[in-house]
Amino acid sequence: MNDLLRTAAPHAAPAAGTGRRPATARGRTVLTSVVGVVVLCALVTVSVANGDMPLPPLDAVKGLFGFGDSATVLVVQEFRAPRMVAAIVAGAGLAVAGALLQRLFRNPLASPDVMGVTGGASFGAVAMLAAGASQALMPLAALGGGLLAAVLLGVFGWRSGVSVTRLVLVGLAVQAGLSAAVSFMVVRFPTELAGSALQWTTGSVYGRTWTEVTSAGGAVAVGLLAAFALHRRLAVLDLGDDSAGALGLNTHAARLQVLVIAIVLASLAAALTGPVAFVALAVPHVVRFLTGPPTAGTLALSGLAGAVLLLASDLVAQYLLPVGGLPVGVVTATLGAPWLLVLMIRQSSSVNRSLR
Repeated sequence: MNDLLRTAAPHAAPAAGTGRRPATARGRTVLTSVVGVVVLCALVTVSVANGDMPLPPLDAVKGLFGFGDSATVLVVQEFRAPRMVAAIVAGAGLAVAGALLQRLFRNPLASPDVMGVTGGASFGAVAMLAAGASQALMPLAALGGGLLAAVLLGVFGWRSGVSVTRLVLVGLAVQAGLSAAVSFMVVRFPTELAGSALQWTTGSVYGRTWTEVTSAGGAVAVGLLAAFALHRRLAVLDLGDDSAGALGLNTHAARLQVLVIAIVLASLAAALTGPVAFVALAVPHVVRFLTGPPTAGTLALSGLAGAVLLLASDLVAQYLLPVGGLPVGVVTATLGAPWLLVLMIRQSSSVNRSLR
């Protein structure tokens, strides 16, 4: 079976024309990855150096690794680094989840925030907060809520097979319903809990602690490794069910595995940030535009790009907007609304052309 997957995987992302195309695509992937790493390092430096007590960038970076005076180390490691790491981990998890879903369903609108997964994760986290549970249990609660959304999506959206358009429409309804339930719980909370739950209506990395980051972030890291481990199966699925089945792949089991990993990644990311929109939807499109057909390299690049986007959006929310204290979800939603509209118009146009 593994030999068959290794044989089929290179054909998962065929390139038309001469044999130089794949090499060119790999070169673009490597170059874009290098640029992304440089940009991410710059954003990390800005993130740890700025705040109520600005620090010299070099001192801030030293403090991040435990060097320098104790005050700088305390400010950077205990107050700024958890928020920065949360944005990086959540951005990577959301982007890879979006890339998996879009490739699995072969639809540009398939993403966790459109299909209701992040709304379910937020519902689970807020319900756990209302029960007075420990913050360390938030990842499990968010994962349970994400799985609940997936079950609802399957019950109401699965009719005689998979209709992606139906799944997207049902997903939007599930997302809206669970978001309304979250808003209701926030309104009914006592005043001291309402502020803590507010992030689950807009998305925020404010006030993240190392306890939250290590519990959810460690699980996201495991999910990312699992996503890369499933890449060969996903590449075989790209050939079509008939070809994949002929190569010995159990297509139903493979699709379920990819779907579960995507839901887990999106739910755990939402445990850190709440329902942050746009990242999972847009990043895979940007990566495909820059590098070409999907490969294991582009999947890793999607995670890097998601981390860059969410961290950059958080810095914009903190320092560049005229209104201070806005959550990062406001920035990503502002970018995501027109992007979703454009995608839906393009999807509708392609369907109309196919019917003519």
